[in-house]
Amino acid sequence: MATIPERQTSRAAGWSRRIGAFSLVLLLTVVAGYRLDLVDTPPFLWVLALVALLAALALLLAGLALSRLWNFGDRGGRDLSVGALLAVLVLAPFGIAAYWATVYPPLRDISTDVDDPPALDTSDRTSDMNALSPPTPGEQSLQAEAYPLVSGRSYNLPFETVVDAVETVLDRRDWQLTAPYPDINSQSEATITAVARGLVLGLPADVAIRVADDDRIAVVDMRSASRYGRHDLGDNAARITDFLAELDQEVAGQVGAAPAE
Repeated sequence: MATIPERQTSRAAGWSRRIGAFSLVLLLTVVAGYRLDLVDTPPFLWVLALVALLAALALLLAGLALSRLWNFGDRGGRDLSVGALLAVLVLAPFGIAAYWATVYPPLRDISTDVDDPPALDTSDRTSDMNALSPPTPGEQSLQAEAYPLVSGRSYNLPFETVVDAVETVLDRRDWQLTAPYPDINSQSEATITAVARGLVLGLPADVAIRVADDDRIAVVDMRSASRYGRHDLGDNAARITDFLAELDQEVAGQVGAAPAE
């Protein structure tokens, strides 16, 4: 009498579920710790890389378990389904970031004035951060093509009025000033520096806003440079265009005037 071999439980399916769950918990924990300033940026980025590797491993194990279930009738369909689902959830943000990397140019330092960008505060920058250097002609072309809305502002207003508007907009943002607001008495130029954080992961970027008095016209230029990463995924350009659009509204609300340019 022929005997039917007993169905085995796929070990790969069980490990897929365990590793997928661990990668999700690790991701949520390290992101929460980073947003609460409990983890520094370099370790945070290394842990993110580890999370991606773990999630990819969980997905691979789920595929192996599915092959065993299909070919040999092993048990473990529920475990491999949970493992694959958790892995996909963890890898989804990495996939979105990879897509953005193909959409946006590989830039990490954006300025409305590429020939004479506003000076950033480098007092607390370390050697493991991105080096600051003038943009190359190729980078200037990439920025102009990808971000046509990144342009400075010129207001037919007193220098002091525009500086006050810039400070008002800054006060509404959760940016950390690297120095107190400058004293503009008897001055024709003022630069305000701060550290801003990205919306999703909170990666830091140095920001400088320069207001200059040019023959009764206040000229505003802005610069945003990522401290970490080879690609800003469009974060710096979005920060500049959003701030300057809000500055336009603030100026118009204060004096009922639109920017000259």
